Amino acid sequence: MAHHEPSAPDSGAQVIDFRRRTSHRGAQPGATDDDLAKFARDDTPDDYRHRMIVNFAALAFVAILVGAGLWLADTMASMRKNQDCVLTGRRGCTPVEIPVRSRY
Repeated sequence: MAHHEPSAPDSGAQVIDFRRRTSHRGAQPGATDDDLAKFARDDTPDDYRHRMIVNFAALAFVAILVGAGLWLADTMASMRKNQDCVLTGRRGCTPVEIPVRSRY
């Protein structure tokens, strides 16, 4: 088994000096509170009812999308099943439901 010697330090290595941030956490150097003013909220009251209506509409839209996706996946699976049946040469691959007649 070969013995590996540690290699000599790279003569072209550089040391990067990291400086501590003196401003707010995550803020850019030189940023002031005036830069953040565009993100501040107004003094206007929050329209809770409108926000809940929009949230409900978004929830309904997502539910419809999920339902359509499930329907599409089910349809594709049944089509694949029928196609596989036909391609194997069998007959009567698609079941036909006959309503049951009552005797009376």
